[in-house]
Amino acid sequence: MKRFLLRCLHCGKEYDPSEVEYTCPHCGDRMGTLEIVYDPDYLKKTIKKEHYEEFSPKGIWQFEELLPIRENGWRPPLLVGNTPLYDSTNLAGKLGVGKIFIKDDGRNPTASFKDRASAVAVAKAVEKGYDTLFCASTGNAASSLSGLCAASGLESYIFVPASAPTAKLTQLQVYGANVIPIDGSYDEAFDISMKIGLKENWYCRNSAINPYLLEGKKTGALEMAVQLNWKLPDFVFVSVGDGTVLSSFYKGFMDLKEAKLIDKMPTVVGVQAEGADAVIRAYEKGEPFEPEDISAFSVADSISVGKPRDFLKACLYTKRNNGLFVRVSDEEILDSIIELAKTTGVFAEPAGATAFAGFKKLHRKGLFTDSTRVAIVITGNGLKDLKAPLKILKSLKKVPANLDRVREAIKNDS
Repeated sequence: MKRFLLRCLHCGKEYDPSEVEYTCPHCGDRMGTLEIVYDPDYLKKTIKKEHYEEFSPKGIWQFEELLPIRENGWRPPLLVGNTPLYDSTNLAGKLGVGKIFIKDDGRNPTASFKDRASAVAVAKAVEKGYDTLFCASTGNAASSLSGLCAASGLESYIFVPASAPTAKLTQLQVYGANVIPIDGSYDEAFDISMKIGLKENWYCRNSAINPYLLEGKKTGALEMAVQLNWKLPDFVFVSVGDGTVLSSFYKGFMDLKEAKLIDKMPTVVGVQAEGADAVIRAYEKGEPFEPEDISAFSVADSISVGKPRDFLKACLYTKRNNGLFVRVSDEEILDSIIELAKTTGVFAEPAGATAFAGFKKLHRKGLFTDSTRVAIVITGNGLKDLKAPLKILKSLKKVPANLDRVREAIKNDS
């Protein structure tokens, strides 16, 4: 077997990378999700702990041996990865949990976890001879692709719901993307993007359609393992929209286990908003997993997906590895933005805070002890969406430029 091949999660058929571009031709776009499968012997012989460092100047490319890209090929110039993993003793002490680690991926170049996928997508597009890429997005994947394309001299076409937060839409324009704001849902934008993008022969950066994206995202799991000196936490909490981010953490840990770098998988917990819980609904119906599409709405726009494209991989990986799912309300998400920021100093956008909300919900149910080690993945910076926290923050009142009035205001606030 070559270094890697593509395997359909639905029918099990295997393909050489030169045979297919995106999905299994027998099972179609929705069910024909492909996974990257590496030669086990290659992993065991090639992947060594000493190859990796906590903060590499290469960023995610220090894991090149575990990525399905041409060796020593072209790479986009922005530094992606190397995001901090904070040991939040304040939060752990407050909640009576052994350890709480915060993986702050809002520190990536365009302020979200999606840069990991876009970096691989751009590298793969250049490897395959494309000069234009496209995607549909609620905002983060779009700004990520736009930024990586801008740095790489490539063109990008972005199909995004017109309702996306202003900060995210502004990022797209600043990076010079060709922005098509769709007066409709993310799912409608996705379908339109596929029809136009494939006809124009642009390279696709859509979740689940392009199997290489998950490989970029799995570097979050690889980085976490290195930063914790290979002593993984008991639980890892990840927010879930399309399903790819959740699947990527499973995939990263599974690859490390296959390579004999870790002995045990952590319990990965997928967290969805109650109004956008299509993946959980599909999972709860059991195998064989089938899509359970809904009309989604959540304050967490980045994960407000009613027709998740990577549901099958998310469900199968969760089942295979005894993972968990949990739903949280929009109120719990908003409260979590504030509590996380006040306790750890990490300001998360709603989708990022969703993972923390899921942790708190299971904490209230008594799932953790004073020896439990937990990691929470924050997928985007809070400056991406300032309207969300303003829904529950008190309005600021102006104070006259008068010493006594200022003292009075301070006294009344304390």
